[in-house]
Amino acid sequence: MAASSQADTAILSVALLNQQIEAARSELALLRGQLVQLRSDIADAPGEALRAANELLARARSDAKLVEVVATEAHGRRVSFLATVAHELRNPLMPLRLAAVMLDRARTDEAAHARLQATITGQVAQMTRLIGDLLEGSRISTGNFRLERTVIDLNAVLDRAIETSQPGMDARKHRFERSPRSGPVMVLGDAVRLVQVFGNLLENASKYTLEGGAISLRVGMRGHAVVVTITDNGIGISEKALPHVFDMFVRDQHATEVNEGGLGIGLAVVRELIKAHEGSVGATSAGKSQGSEFVVMLPVAAVSRTA
Repeated sequence: MAASSQADTAILSVALLNQQIEAARSELALLRGQLVQLRSDIADAPGEALRAANELLARARSDAKLVEVVATEAHGRRVSFLATVAHELRNPLMPLRLAAVMLDRARTDEAAHARLQATITGQVAQMTRLIGDLLEGSRISTGNFRLERTVIDLNAVLDRAIETSQPGMDARKHRFERSPRSGPVMVLGDAVRLVQVFGNLLENASKYTLEGGAISLRVGMRGHAVVVTITDNGIGISEKALPHVFDMFVRDQHATEVNEGGLGIGLAVVRELIKAHEGSVGATSAGKSQGSEFVVMLPVAAVSRTA
């Protein structure tokens, strides 16, 4: 009986061992499959890594080429800009020199003396505006400019802007018209900067209006805002250039062909200064030879609204 029991136990043990062997074989087969896949993955990984590295290298080369192109263009623009600055600063010097030489000889001729004084005043104003634009451009680029805003009459600002721009318009025989005044227009603004804004706009209109052309300045109201509109019948603005007229260092090729002067700073300064005054400025043109119109809107000072 004991022998039979031992035999049964041995049979059960063998059966259990066979089951364990089969399980081990299955697990070994699974491990072999995983090993084959692992070897395949390991074999494929260098190729994928190489392809990825090649793609990165190609992109890096493309980016490096793009950086080189951009740097070359920036360098070219910088050289061109400096040449233009030198040219613009040199232009007024000859008339100033001639006027200074002739001024002493014209002491007894009041008309000639007055013309020479006007020439000097106009050229100095041009240089002052150019240098002012350069300084404002650098301040805008670095975000380092401030306004000293007080309640002022915009009419007085426009008077001063017209005074500084009148010599250039007279020299080109432009017909200038200003809308009649309707009383004080009080705004909260920096008088010096606003003179610069409207002086730039008038000078821009004069610069790109052919001799004998017409320029007008109108002042109106729209709600709680004063609207200043400067219109000319000059060369106009091309459709391509119109969206970029207020961008820094950007000049319309059409405008450059007509007038090589200018740095592409003045209108950018206008936009930033008007934004700083919580106003807006926009430009419209029907195209080449169709003239242009610039519209400035500034909020009216509260004291004026209740007056």
